[in-house]
Parts: sequence; structure tokens; C-alpha cells
Amino acid sequence: MKLTRIALAVATTAMVSTPVLATNGDNLIGLGAQSRALGGTGTAAFFGSENALTNPSLLGKGQGTEFAIGGTLFKPDVKAETNVASMPGQTASQTSEADTNIIPEVSLSTRLNDNWTFGLGIFGSAGMGTDYRDNGGEMDGTGLFNGYSNLQLMKFAPSLAYNNENWGIGFAPVIQYGALDINYHSRNNNGTPMDPTDDQVSNFGNGMSSDLGYGFNIGGHFDITPEFTVALAYQSAIDMEYDDQITGAACGFGVGPTGCNARPQTNTITSDNLEQPAEIKIGAAYTMGNMMFTADAKQIKWSDANGYKDFNWDDQNVFGAGFKYTANNYWLGVGYNYAEDPIDVMSDNNPMTAYQNQAVNLFNNHFFPAVVEQHFTFGGGYNITKNLALDAAIVYAAEVNKKVNTGTISDMMSDGSYDGNPVDSTEHEVTHSQIGYTLSLRMNF
Repeated sequence: MKLTRIALAVATTAMVSTPVLATNGDNLIGLGAQSRALGGTGTAAFFGSENALTNPSLLGKGQGTEFAIGGTLFKPDVKAETNVASMPGQTASQTSEADTNIIPEVSLSTRLNDNWTFGLGIFGSAGMGTDYRDNGGEMDGTGLFNGYSNLQLMKFAPSLAYNNENWGIGFAPVIQYGALDINYHSRNNNGTPMDPTDDQVSNFGNGMSSDLGYGFNIGGHFDITPEFTVALAYQSAIDMEYDDQITGAACGFGVGPTGCNARPQTNTITSDNLEQPAEIKIGAAYTMGNMMFTADAKQIKWSDANGYKDFNWDDQNVFGAGFKYTANNYWLGVGYNYAEDPIDVMSDNNPMTAYQNQAVNLFNNHFFPAVVEQHFTFGGGYNITKNLALDAAIVYAAEVNKKVNTGTISDMMSDGSYDGNPVDSTEHEVTHSQIGYTLSLRMNF
């Protein structure tokens, strides 16, 4: 099929897309312009071929063939400020250079007969990253560790949906491509300023690692009345392994595998697996004339996912709501999405575990600040012709701040010793907000 070949070509280009700092943890709140305009909903609301990854059963509500292609211009604003690794009395701060990202999306659905519909979804679905490599706060450039992180995730999902008069089910095997790169510099334990060419400044990280993972999406919907639909969907976990990335990065913080360097070892992080978690979703959509009301609730199982559970991520309950008004040749929508910060701050009150807990807190805050919670969304679409429509959405994530104690880490870095007594002399703070602009062109045949 010609449209399928086009979708595959776009997917190949998308594999080299830049990282995103996503919203619900490291996941985008919604896939597609209509979903993102309506608060990331779409478990029960029919948005055409966009539903291929959200709930494949809804593809059975489509007629004919629809092909959509678009993307999101994603602009996170992340700033780190800390005195954990600076010279005494100095504070290093910088806004991350990873502030402009393009996230592609392609979807297709085509009705095979009265009961069966085929779909295809190719989406940049998740990711995160920071870039503090231009920090000039001190001579050796390690005030912010010269840190850089980049996680990219893309999903490819052919879907098959069966529908009857008032219900439907759908299934989609999922192929996930992922790439992860973590690099930073760290000063050795002598507490003196050093020349950047001095071998006492250590580099951790040696380039990007990638992997393919496999999972599935399954969903169903039921029309209680022609106007009121309820739905349930499940997205399986997908395990990924990024060679030497996580353990290598953890090693420099003293929480990697035993024996990887001379710092206090706790054997906390021993695997390079980073599993995208399972999701359980329920939703409802109610249409009243030209108006549609949507609501979704889902749980993202971070605490069960390899890698994330080692960094103390907790399960995340996500709630979204949207409103859409449709006229003859246009639609308008607004929405709201809320999910509490999933990254728990590990306690540093126990002298025996204070160092490892602070190291994990610092690692999360500096490299993976997935801490935004509230998202305000709106968008609209216009039918250019009978068979061609242009959709757009804007998502704004309100600014949040998160601060963690790093006193025990500073104690160890300043004189090379670790006495097991937590101190409160230094801290690390991250400030994070986001805005994203989505455009999508839909063609119906």
C-alpha cells in the first residue's frame, strides 16, 4: 500500500529525531494533535487514525481510509542551580541547551470490511534530556558536571480492530526503538581547582547506546448509547537495555556496581536495563450535539519498571479531561492534564544510606527532571477541503521547582572522605516548564 510505504519512510527519518523532555514522567501526555488539544485524552474518544496507539479498538469507528502526518515542536525550559560540585562559596547555574526538539508522528487506518479495520501508528512517544555542557561556572567546567543526557523513544505499531454494532476490540504488537546517552565530567576527590587537561577530571560516558524492544497494546470500547462510550486499554511494559549507559553513569556517583571506582560503593545500580512501564487506562466520551466531553484516567507503573524502580520512581496516576466543539468545517478544543511528580526523594536521615540516597536524588534531578505536573491544552482544526484537514494543538506545562539535599556528596567530594554523617551544606535545584506546538495534516479517502 502506497500510504504504508510513506509512513515507513517517515519513520526512518524519525529515528534520528532529537530528544524530548516529556510530561507524564518521560511520556508525552497524548499522541496526535486532537488528543493533545483535549488534555491527552483518547482512550474512549474517537480521533481517527490517531487512536492506533492510544486504544486500537477505536479504529473500528472509522470509515474508509485516513492518513495523518505531523509533528510537535517541543520546547522545555529547564534550569539547574547547585553548589554541590563547585568551589567553596560558588554556585553554578545554567539553563539546559536541550530546549528545541521535533517529535514526529504518522498514523493510518483503513477499513477492510464491515467488521475489521487495519491501522498503523508511528510516534515519537517518550524521552528526556538535559544539556549543561556550556557551563562556564568554574575553570574545570564541572560545576554542573558538564552534564548531558538524551533518551529517545519511538514506537511502531500495526493495529487490527474488530467492531460490532456497539462495541469493539483492538490489538497492536509494538516495536520500540530506543537510544540513550549519558555523559558528564566529575572532579576527583582533592577539593582544588584543576586544569581541564588534568587527568584528575574524569569523564563518564562514551557515546549513545540503542536497542529494540517488543510489547503490545490491547483495548476495548463499549457504546452504552450512541452518544456515550466507555473504554479500557492496556499497554504492556517494554524492556530495553542500553549497554554501559546506566551503570557507567551510576559508577561516577558511587552507586554503580561494586568495584567500578574508588568512591563509596553501595551496589545500588547494577543493570543497564531501562523498561518503559506498563499502563492501564480507562476513559469515557460523551457527545451532545456539536459538543464532546472526554475524560481519561491511567496509571503508569514506574515502580515495577526495570531501571526506574532503582531510581525510586513511583507509580503515577494521570487524569485528563477535554472539551471539543465541532462546527461544519472546523473544531475547537481545550483540556487539562494532571499527574503528580513520580520521582520520590529518597530520605537522607539514615547515616548508613545517606550518600547513596543523595546520589540517586541528585542523578534524577540533574539528568532526568521529569517533574512537571499540570498541563493546560487547547487547539483546533479546519477542513481545507472535503478530504483534507489541518489540526493544531498547544500544550503548556506550568513551572515547577524541585530541590534536593547534596551535603553528604559535597562532604565526600571536598576531601575524599565519607564519614556517614549527612550534612546540609549544599543542594541542587531544578526549575522546569514546557510548551509544545503540534501540527497534523489529515487526509480522508
